Amino acid sequence: MILYFSCTGNTRWAAQEISRATGERMLPITGTSHDCHLWEMGENEAIGFCFPVHGWRPPVVVREFVRALSHMPEVPYCWMLCTAGDDIGETVELFESDLVKATGRRLDAAFSLLMPESYVGLPFMDVDTPAAEARKLRQARADLSEYIGMIGSRRHDRSHLHLSRWPKTNSRLLGGAFVRWLLTDKPFHVAEDLCVGCGQCARACPTGNIRLEDGQPQWAHSGNCLSCFACYHHCPAHAIAYGRRTRHKGQYYFGHRGE
Repeated sequence: MILYFSCTGNTRWAAQEISRATGERMLPITGTSHDCHLWEMGENEAIGFCFPVHGWRPPVVVREFVRALSHMPEVPYCWMLCTAGDDIGETVELFESDLVKATGRRLDAAFSLLMPESYVGLPFMDVDTPAAEARKLRQARADLSEYIGMIGSRRHDRSHLHLSRWPKTNSRLLGGAFVRWLLTDKPFHVAEDLCVGCGQCARACPTGNIRLEDGQPQWAHSGNCLSCFACYHHCPAHAIAYGRRTRHKGQYYFGHRGE
């Protein structure tokens, strides 16, 4: 079983590749019950978690899901894979701490996969250049192939992680600031003269935080926004902005170049 969460498609692609190679089924974290008794586990089936890194941490929705687990089925192998545009800080440690506190189960293996950058919410951050994007995707395919072999053989491994020199600073200090101040949909707005009313933004939002009114997006301001920018990246008319922070910036989602 692969429990996954994805925003701009990087993690969904990775989970699909693992599922295709191992035969393990995929279940979206946002659509799966916290009650593990409802999970139909096959004999000798493993459990894997796939999710992107947000602010050098697991996404809030992933942490909430794991913390709500009362237990986990007895499985022979438990692993996680996170996708990131750069380093992952203490993402593995934070995720495993949540998992252990909720279920008592530790990870047998953890992997990180560098993918094209999609966070554009700060003035100095933008998507990768086309050349850097292509280079990352080539390397990601090679790395993922190696990880799939390890997962298939149920190898215990934590050596394939992209760590920075200051993981605690990034995850605890900067990540804490990210969760406290940057997880908000308030700066999002749409240029009405550019919006084509296609609804791509609402369909792309992983938390259902956008509805269409008169054909144009309205953000719910419900506290569910992850600032993942899936709505911004999927807009074919580039009509969505995040205050002034996304002016003249690029867009990215997995497959946007026809990969």
